[in-house]
Amino acid sequence: MKTGLSRREFLQASSAATLATLSAGSEDHPTAPRPFPGTLCLFSKPVPHMNWQVLAQKAKRAGFQGIDLTVRTGGHVLPQRVVQDLPQAVAAIRAEGLEVPMITTELVRPDDPNAAPILSTAARLGIPFLKPGYYHYKFVDVREELAEAGNQFRGLVGLAAKYGVQVGFHNHSGYLGCQIWDIARVMDTLDPKWAGYYFDLTHATIEGGLGGWRIDANLAMPRMKMMAVKDFFWEKAEKEGWRATTCPLGEGMCKHQEFLKMAAAGGFHGPISIHVEYQIPGVSDDQGIALSSEKDDAVMAAAGRDLQSLKILLRQAYEGA
Repeated sequence: MKTGLSRREFLQASSAATLATLSAGSEDHPTAPRPFPGTLCLFSKPVPHMNWQVLAQKAKRAGFQGIDLTVRTGGHVLPQRVVQDLPQAVAAIRAEGLEVPMITTELVRPDDPNAAPILSTAARLGIPFLKPGYYHYKFVDVREELAEAGNQFRGLVGLAAKYGVQVGFHNHSGYLGCQIWDIARVMDTLDPKWAGYYFDLTHATIEGGLGGWRIDANLAMPRMKMMAVKDFFWEKAEKEGWRATTCPLGEGMCKHQEFLKMAAAGGFHGPISIHVEYQIPGVSDDQGIALSSEKDDAVMAAAGRDLQSLKILLRQAYEGA
């Protein structure tokens, strides 16, 4: 998708695409369905015990095409060792035939001592996309807090652009920018070639279950660079009260089918990262992280099942577009 489109141009292009599809359907030889062209990635967070080679082997066996690799504290590559370890990790993954189209980091500002090493190494390895960390509201003066975070994000994007790496802002519930309106005013001041959204339907639905997620998706779509996929439902716990509980893809309340049709109409073709963040009794904790290396295979099996569910949804959305 061309991230440089204005919203008006995006809507016009979407309308034109719809008319072209209707026209093609009336011909004797309609255009053949087009499958989703992007890379389907495993988010490496749930299996921190796996080394890079085993991670790639098992992800490939499960049907994934790439790895969304954690380059952060506790991740598969530690930020302090990125220059030494990221090239080795990427080489090991690529040797198994998988891609590394994106990395997940905790970077939030350009003066982080790990920022330049991470960005320069990612650029040298041909990794096009980076997910930054999160900005926090202190709830003292949210306008000032948004302004401060916006300045930090602008600086980070500016540094990333110098190295040729694109930044996708993750709309995570509970953090600044959880509703796209928050960060959209900042995003609109940045070059869409280098700054866009890493859109997460689950977190958008947590923040706006009825119409809010649709507004967020509409705002993000022209600049959507990556996509996070998982599912959840609201559950009333005995002590905590209502809480968002993650679950296998397709068993929750997220309207993936409707959203993916929007993505197909908008021409999204960036990487999709599958997040296994639900508890598997006796296997993983409440963040989906395997309790031990012996439990890794069970988590990978769950990831494979979610991947198959996603493939069905993508086929319906993209080949039916």
